[in-house]
Amino acid sequence: MTFQTHTGNRGLVLEEKLIFEQGEAGRSGVDLPDPGPVKSRMGGLERDSDVGLPGLSEPQVVRHYTRLSQKNFGIDSGFFPLGSCTMKHNPRLNEKIARLPGIADLHPMQPESTVQGALELMDQCAHWLLVLTGMPAVAMSPASGAQGELCGMMAIRAALDARGETRRRVLVPESAHGTNPATAAACGFTVDSIPATADGRVDLAAFEAKLGDDVAGIMLTNPNTCGLFERDVRKIADLVHAAGGYFYCDGANFNAIVGRVRPADLGVDAMHINLHKTFSTPHGGGGPGSGPVVFSEALAPFAPIPYVVKTEDGFHLVETADEQDGKMPFGRLKGFHGQMGMFVRALSYMKSHGADGLRQASGDAVLNANYLLARLKTKLSVAYPGYCMHEALFDDDFLKGTGVSTLDLAKAIIDEGFHPMTMYFPLVVHGALLIEPTETETKESIDQFCDAVLSLVAKAEAGDSEFFKNAPYLTPRRRLDETAAARKPVLRWNPANA
Repeated sequence: MTFQTHTGNRGLVLEEKLIFEQGEAGRSGVDLPDPGPVKSRMGGLERDSDVGLPGLSEPQVVRHYTRLSQKNFGIDSGFFPLGSCTMKHNPRLNEKIARLPGIADLHPMQPESTVQGALELMDQCAHWLLVLTGMPAVAMSPASGAQGELCGMMAIRAALDARGETRRRVLVPESAHGTNPATAAACGFTVDSIPATADGRVDLAAFEAKLGDDVAGIMLTNPNTCGLFERDVRKIADLVHAAGGYFYCDGANFNAIVGRVRPADLGVDAMHINLHKTFSTPHGGGGPGSGPVVFSEALAPFAPIPYVVKTEDGFHLVETADEQDGKMPFGRLKGFHGQMGMFVRALSYMKSHGADGLRQASGDAVLNANYLLARLKTKLSVAYPGYCMHEALFDDDFLKGTGVSTLDLAKAIIDEGFHPMTMYFPLVVHGALLIEPTETETKESIDQFCDAVLSLVAKAEAGDSEFFKNAPYLTPRRRLDETAAARKPVLRWNPANA
């Protein structure tokens, strides 16, 4: 039975008005003294009307944001199987360390003599990344994976410029991360796509055919976005080096191989590392992000400033190019050194796990993904044959003839209490469903998710397409016209239309 309540609430799932709709002029949760007389410095530009902020009591504000938070789904709420995103648990130990007064109260403009511990912490975090990757240099300042890509490609361009060469063609496999071609283009390169083979990996023959003296390098994701390890990666590196180019590796999926494979041994020249994907710092929400980039010996001289060095007098932050010793940094990427809180969390994660624990984590991530693959492939169609790495990829062939799309299935999964998997990505797979359980999920939680998905597939096979077209049923809002919302977004509340 369905019914509509008078309030619009559904039990403890409360209907929440916009904060502007709740406001009332003159209402406030605080008492502030009237400001004293001051001389205006606005030059005749004073406001002649109210700011238009809502007036609310303190309980109203607290309830509003508490209710909004209850509508969010996060990794603390339940299984978050987004493929490619690595939504792993953020240990509370990391958060506790990041909140310690001596760390949380630091300011980037403090004198070096007062932040020696912070600089040492950055140096230790950098050391772990170098050891785990086998690379000789690292830039800690990039503020995200995307900025890390930019950092690596800018270093490649600087190295080419130093050689007096104008190579501007970058090879990007179809199985690479979607941001790779955009980054190459932003750095002034032209993008030349490389097709994949039937097993989801780089077509080596097509790659070799595209090599030439105008090739600046290759941007390869490994493990790739299809959740597969590129078996020919060493040969690809040797070939691109022989052609005079560089090998940029997208390290977004490093969580699948950390402690087991060193990128340096694969011939990598530059690789960014998403600390939130591999070393468990918070993920998304617009930041704070952190995407350190490791460099080979060939690109190390071009790494950006600033960076930490240890001298007899302590730790020193190298800030300007004239301090360099035979180095040619391409510049700097951001105002300060990086995201200190993310360095703290990442180092806490690495030191609490140790080298053996990190190796186990990557192994468990691959084990969980293959367990999920084994369970779901009984009904879902697998995109590529064989085992996967950290994520399982399916196409929509199993839905053929049911009248149900990947989007319909994902909407129904919401009603089961799960965030949907990544849909329609990678683009090389039709109707893709990309699922990454990570190492932090138990067998029980994976089984519960698989059981829910398999039950929905059985429902689709039974011909109940109408059920899927109207899902979700239990969310605060039903299905939206997402195309219209993207093309005609309503970004401002208009009281006249309320």
